[in-house]
Amino acid sequence: MFIHQHPYHPFIPKNATKLIVGALPPPRFSQRKLLERDVDFCYGSRNGQLWRILDTIFKLDLKFETTEAAIIQRKAFLIENNIGICDIVESCKRDKIDASDLGMQEVKLRDLVAYLREYSKINTLLFTGGNSKNGPEYFFRRHLKEYCLKLEILSNEVPRIHQFNLDERIIKTISLTAPSGSANRAVGGNIEYKRLKQESPNFNTFDFRVLQYSSYFK
Repeated sequence: MFIHQHPYHPFIPKNATKLIVGALPPPRFSQRKLLERDVDFCYGSRNGQLWRILDTIFKLDLKFETTEAAIIQRKAFLIENNIGICDIVESCKRDKIDASDLGMQEVKLRDLVAYLREYSKINTLLFTGGNSKNGPEYFFRRHLKEYCLKLEILSNEVPRIHQFNLDERIIKTISLTAPSGSANRAVGGNIEYKRLKQESPNFNTFDFRVLQYSSYFK
């Protein structure tokens, strides 16, 4: 059985107000077997879309390569915009070495509540996925139960919005459409996507994410 350990510590600027929360990068990052155009940092997979989405929204001219310069660019953006990254899964076990959420077993979670208490300016969690099994919202709900806390729904439209009270501090959560190809089918069935696609035939699933993410990152 493969032990899938998260390869990166949380990256949280001292003045962070938003926190990106996912699960785990693909196993090759833990195995140190990066591919060409992977970036050795959070969400650095060449197949992932998060940094391409942010690059489009903020016009960052990011490098997509396995270099220190690419890492420095991303860290500088996060610091300047007071955004942190803290994936919720510390480690898991897998029978098959792949990146599937459902393949995760014996999952150990990070103590996100402790990080939220340490970084008291954080008021928004941006989940890169929803409440499907082993997604970031799913795990966060499980984590909150350890503290006798729970999410209160504010909007059930995509992206779903919740909030919770931590030490008399209201923190909002946004469950964004996952920035991965596996979520494209769900995007294709989204009513708003269908409407926008009908209005503009060239509109695609990447454009949909850019539109959605820009509302919550800016």
